[in-house]
Amino acid sequence: MDRKTAKKKIAIIGGGPSGLFMYKRLTEADKVDYEITIFERKDYLGAGMPYSGEGANVEHITNVSDNEIPVIYNSIEDWVKIAPKAILKKFDINEAKFNEYKVLPRLFFGEYLSAQFNLLKKAAVKRGIKTRVYLNCVVEDVIDFPTENKVAVCVKNKNKVYFDQVIICIGHNWPKKYEGKIPNYFDSPYPPKKIALKLDHTVCIMGSSLTAIDALRTLARKNGKFTDNEDGTYSYHLESKGFKIVMHSRSGLLPAIRFHLEDSHLGKDGTLTKAEIHKSIAAHGGFLPLDFVFEKNFKEMFIKKDLAFYKKIKNMDLESFVEAMMGYREKMEPFDLFKKEYEEAEKSIEKRKSIYWKEALAILSFAMNYPAKYLSAEDMERLQKVLMPLISIVIAFVPQSSCRELLALHEAGVLSIVAVGDDAEVEALKTGGADYHYKVDGKKVTVHFDTFIDCIGQPHLSFSDFPFKSLINNGTVSAARLQFKSAAKGKAEMKHNDLVIKEEGDTYFLTVPGITINDHFQVVDKNGETNKRIYIMAVPYIGGYNPDYSGIDFCEAASEAIINQI
Repeated sequence: MDRKTAKKKIAIIGGGPSGLFMYKRLTEADKVDYEITIFERKDYLGAGMPYSGEGANVEHITNVSDNEIPVIYNSIEDWVKIAPKAILKKFDINEAKFNEYKVLPRLFFGEYLSAQFNLLKKAAVKRGIKTRVYLNCVVEDVIDFPTENKVAVCVKNKNKVYFDQVIICIGHNWPKKYEGKIPNYFDSPYPPKKIALKLDHTVCIMGSSLTAIDALRTLARKNGKFTDNEDGTYSYHLESKGFKIVMHSRSGLLPAIRFHLEDSHLGKDGTLTKAEIHKSIAAHGGFLPLDFVFEKNFKEMFIKKDLAFYKKIKNMDLESFVEAMMGYREKMEPFDLFKKEYEEAEKSIEKRKSIYWKEALAILSFAMNYPAKYLSAEDMERLQKVLMPLISIVIAFVPQSSCRELLALHEAGVLSIVAVGDDAEVEALKTGGADYHYKVDGKKVTVHFDTFIDCIGQPHLSFSDFPFKSLINNGTVSAARLQFKSAAKGKAEMKHNDLVIKEEGDTYFLTVPGITINDHFQVVDKNGETNKRIYIMAVPYIGGYNPDYSGIDFCEAASEAIINQI
């Protein structure tokens, strides 16, 4: 084949939101000298897990609105003007009254994402870009051939297909540990139809995140009904005698509530530039100090935005700031705080005025993704143990309708929340359900639940969980890790932490979840060499170097980094 006329062959593995954004970047790029092949396990493109029947029922809603979503081919507001009438009718969407600030049914959002894929494909044809799509297609393995400068994609029951570059965009994955073996034990609430159960006993929900709220919305409807009352209140009427839900969280707190964002795309042009990051790394022995990021990408933002708040936190370090914020929240009864924050969020939306410290924390969380790989092991542990628990509560952005449901369930005596510590343990029982072991006022207690649902959300999966085993076996990918700045600290931690390893020269490393990637989301091999053929934006498998799960925001940022490198 004439290399001057041969087109580069690029594969996208996974046709969910990540694959959609990657496809958008490729079809809109300046150069069009490539062919694109998309492999998708399901029989549709775009929706992925969260916005399809695998992750949502009719009762589940997004926690973002149209104005907060990066434009793909067109906005939702523009798309509803051309969307099939049957879809609009199904979800009770009136195109004439569409509000870009309102959250949407997740399944409707999935329809929008699928439509965006089709619109992009038509645009690609006009630009002369050839696209092949394989649905109901299981990719079993990926094999790198460095000497041939090719990558093979191995599809179940098919021959290998060879590409110049492969972008791995597989999405959510909840490995099953006990589900299917233990009656009424669920390793996740997805797909939600499996937990649409009519029950006459108390259900244990582990976690208090948006994943937990998904489970609550499904269970509540199966065991009772919500009603809008004439006086403007909202109430829940229990129909299944004995049915209750107990949520369990480390802090004993409910997540924070969706409010008006001043920057609907959460500071993509943050205050800390890549040049500043690398200057700081050079000045600190190859490590980026977490305190530097906290000062520059969080505290200093308030000098212009909220000077009064800046003066309050000016002299606080990371630990004292988190202690102050969590201390304020922990003083109040969880549902009283939840109700107060609901009213505060309602005012924020009504007045179109942000609750800026929460918005800034969301910006910080998103901004941590790029530099996380440059942290020391000590600072990564601080990030995970100190800052992320606060971030995970504050930036959940629970939609208002979900808040009303939780408050109605609580007022009906159906829903409660219990604080459990880091040492809490769940024991799955062969007879069904689980025993939950935790401490109350320093005393050990055990509570049995006939039905147990793990709702802690998408876990950071380990290196060994990575599905394409040839990449592991051939050393194409490597386990992510961070070096300890202090050898003494690494040595001390190695005594009680199996994730700490020692290498030559008295150097200690902390193994973090997933595989090693560089700034362009290229995989890095066991010798530290960057692979120019294989990219990955599959969030569950890069959690060590990409700690924040930002959904659509992540898809937009990662796809931009990849296309710039390609």
